[in-house]
Amino acid sequence: MQTNKNNVDTEYFSLVKTILDKGTPSNDRTGVGTLSYFGPQMRFDLTKGFPQLTTKRVPFKLIVSELLWFLKGSHNIKFLLENNNHIWDEWGFEKWIKSGFNLNSEFKDQTITHGLNYRFKNEEYSNNYNIFMEIYRESILTSHEFANKYGDLGPVYGKQWRNFNGIDQIANIINELKTNPTSRRMIVSAWNPEDIDDMALPPCHTMFQLYVRDGKLSSKLYQRSGDIFLGVPFNISPLLTHILAKQAGLNVGEFIHTFGDAHIYTNHMTQIKEQLQREPKDLPELADFPLKPVEEYDVSDFNLIGYDPHPAIKGDVAV
Repeated sequence: MQTNKNNVDTEYFSLVKTILDKGTPSNDRTGVGTLSYFGPQMRFDLTKGFPQLTTKRVPFKLIVSELLWFLKGSHNIKFLLENNNHIWDEWGFEKWIKSGFNLNSEFKDQTITHGLNYRFKNEEYSNNYNIFMEIYRESILTSHEFANKYGDLGPVYGKQWRNFNGIDQIANIINELKTNPTSRRMIVSAWNPEDIDDMALPPCHTMFQLYVRDGKLSSKLYQRSGDIFLGVPFNISPLLTHILAKQAGLNVGEFIHTFGDAHIYTNHMTQIKEQLQREPKDLPELADFPLKPVEEYDVSDFNLIGYDPHPAIKGDVAV
């Protein structure tokens, strides 16, 4: 029985059940298909524990390394691979296959014709996919020239956060938190229409807003598109809220997560129904971490205390 009163898993389960009950079957860009529902919201009290799902293991260090990648203003996946983070591999891999790959013309033609999701339908393609993905990863890690050419995902999150048409939004918002914390203009946007076509993937979590009252920092995230089974368990992490609160000498308040298109992919239905059968456990706490410039943080600076979730449930990412 869950003794921690935070409602993270129950809020997530409520969202899942809403999509299962009220969602509309939809064809989507990936060709996999989804059950889609528009406009739901979740709300978490950060004083009652760290919002990390306990009904399946969510790798905290992957959350950390991806966030630090954003905060460093990077958009090359080499940093992620150096930290054993493969969240963005498929988008760089696809760029290589379509523009520089010369190891197997049939695989390249199949990728251009059918896309990477063809691996879900064709066993031979899937086997080749795994072989060439390992070559891609190793090349990123060992060749500076290859990494620069095929590891760059374009002006995705980190570029927009730290250099949105010349504006460092993160530096600006930290200054606002320190000097004008009741401002209603503390917004960071990753959605830059001028750059969308040059991004490997347009931002799913498009903007967040900060709110300070009674010495507590709350944040609200708007996510235009939410992959409920794979992506959202990472997206609900309020680690950035904790980091920004530390920068400004504040405590944490709430994290509010608002969606546009919230969807469950058809190839995740079995997994998410299995997760719904599990009993939530106690939430972890975020261990204290040092105060330093946000771009200088290291993955080792952040740890969870008391995280004892149910086992992971695997699912394939749709590209």
